[in-house]
Amino acid sequence: MREKVERILREKIRPFLALKGGGVELVEVTEDNIVRVKLSGACAGCPFAQITLTNMVEKTIKSEIPQIRKVEAVQS
Repeated sequence: MREKVERILREKIRPFLALKGGGVELVEVTEDNIVRVKLSGACAGCPFAQITLTNMVEKTIKSEIPQIRKVEAVQS
């Protein structure tokens, strides 16, 4: 599961976030299918980070891997 999530981040999500100076790092995929990520760059301090996380990162991952329950951002 971790490899699938990492592939989606690499191929679909990071290129988009990089256009705005941001990034995302996979922290873990839990046994109960929760993805934890760390936002970086411009995304880390952006007031719209939660919207990006929900509307872009979570939707993209869940559309490819329906077993994923949710995506959460963790702080450094």
